[in-house]
Amino acid sequence: MTLAAEIDKNGTSPEKLLAPVLSSFWDEPESWTLETYRRHDGYEGLRKALAMSPDDLIAYVKDSGLRGRGGAGFPTGMKWQFIPQGDGKPHYLVVNADESEPGTCKDIPLLFANPHSLIEGIVIACYAIRSSHAFIYLRGEVVPVLRRLHEAVREAYEAGYLGTDILGSGLDLELTVHAGAGAYICGEETALLDSLEGRRGQPRLRPPFPAVAGLYACPTVVNNVESIASVPAILNKGKDWFKSMGSEKSPGFTLYSLSGHVTSPGQYEAPLGITLRQLLDMSGGIREGHRLKFWTPGGSSTPMFTDEHLDVPLDYEGVGAAGSMLGTKALQCFDETTCVVRAVTRWTEFYAHESCGKCTPCREGTYWLVQLLRDIEAGKGQMDDLDKLNDIADNINGKSFCALGDGAASPIFSSLKYFREEYEQHITGKGCPFDPARSTVWADEKDDKNAHRGVNA
Repeated sequence: MTLAAEIDKNGTSPEKLLAPVLSSFWDEPESWTLETYRRHDGYEGLRKALAMSPDDLIAYVKDSGLRGRGGAGFPTGMKWQFIPQGDGKPHYLVVNADESEPGTCKDIPLLFANPHSLIEGIVIACYAIRSSHAFIYLRGEVVPVLRRLHEAVREAYEAGYLGTDILGSGLDLELTVHAGAGAYICGEETALLDSLEGRRGQPRLRPPFPAVAGLYACPTVVNNVESIASVPAILNKGKDWFKSMGSEKSPGFTLYSLSGHVTSPGQYEAPLGITLRQLLDMSGGIREGHRLKFWTPGGSSTPMFTDEHLDVPLDYEGVGAAGSMLGTKALQCFDETTCVVRAVTRWTEFYAHESCGKCTPCREGTYWLVQLLRDIEAGKGQMDDLDKLNDIADNINGKSFCALGDGAASPIFSSLKYFREEYEQHITGKGCPFDPARSTVWADEKDDKNAHRGVNA
C-alpha cells in the first residue's frame, strides 16, 4: 500500500508521516560536529556492520530494498554486488556530490548539516566492497560545504573512524575529498571518473562499466550522497524498520526538495510514496492568491506534471506510471504567472551551456533547441517550429552518450504535450502574453543571460 493510500484509509495527518532520519537534528546547534552526531547514535551502524562479513553486509543492504537516491533508483546493494572479488585489483568507492541540476537541493544541505552520516556510510560501503580508498567528488563552488566536510573528515580520522585498523577491525581506509571545477556534466558517473583522473570531464562509452573498469581502470562503485548516507540508519535500526516505510518496490525514507512558488520551500524528509498535495499542505501551499500550474517531480530533466498530477505517489513506480521520473525528487512548483515557454527556454539554455560537446545529438541539438525557443518566446516563431522542436528533441532523446541529452528533451516533450496552446499563443500573438514581473522565479529581465544559474527560486 502506498503512503497516499494509507493516509486516505486511516485519515492520518501527513505531518505525522514525515520521516526525519537524515534531517532529524539539522536544526540543532553545531549539528555537523562529531559530538552531535554521536549523541544521535552516530557510528553505531558501523559497529554493527563490522560484526558482519562483507558478503553478508552486501546481502543485508540488498534485502533492505535501498534504491539509489541520485536519480536512476538502481538498487544500492546490487550495485555493490557487481564488484568482482579476488581479482587482485584495488577497489574504489566514489561518492557523487556534484549536485547541480536546476531545482535539485538535497545533497548539499545534507553535507552542510550532517556530513558524518555520509562518512559513516562510506566506511560501511568500503568494508562491504573491500575498498581501502574512497573519494567524495564535491561541487567546487560550495566552499562552505567543502570546509565543513574537510573538518568532518579530520574529526573522523582523529576518532579512529578513518585511517588504519578502524575500530580494531583490521579495515584500513583513506578518504579523499575532491573539489570539482563546476561542470554539470561531471555529475554523470563516468565523466566524474575522468575528472577525478585529471582529464576533461566527458562521458565514457560503455561497456566496460565502472564496476569492472572505473577509476584508474579498477572496479569502482559510484553512489549518490543520500544513498550512502542512508546506509548507517539501515544498519542501526534494521532493514525491517526501513522497509516499513514507503511502498513495496520503493521502500524507505528520502529527502524531497520543494522549491518555486511555495509558501515554505525547503527539504522535507518523508517515506517514498507521499504526494505533492500532502507536501504542499505541510509547506503552506502555493503562494497566497495563486494556483499551481506545472511542476517537476525530479528536477528540470524530468517530464513536467500539471495540477492534475497532485495525487501521484512520489515513488519510482508511481511517477513512472504517470509518465515522468522521480529523479532527484526536486519538486519545482510554478504558479499561473509563469510562462511555460520561458521556463523551458531557460532550462534548455542551461543544458546547451553545460553540454560537454562530445556527441553530436546533444551538442548540436541543444544549440538549435535554444535558437527555436528564443524565437518563439520573442514572438518571431512560426507554427512549424513546434514540430521542429519535437523532431530535434526526438533526435537527442536516447541517442546521446549520457542522460544529459534525455534531460534536455524531457521538458520539450512534456511542455508541448500539456501546453501546446501556450506555444501557439506566443506565435500568433507575436510575443509572450505573460508579465515576467509577476513571477518571482525570473522577474528580473537583466538576469536573463544568467538564468541557467538561478532556476531554483
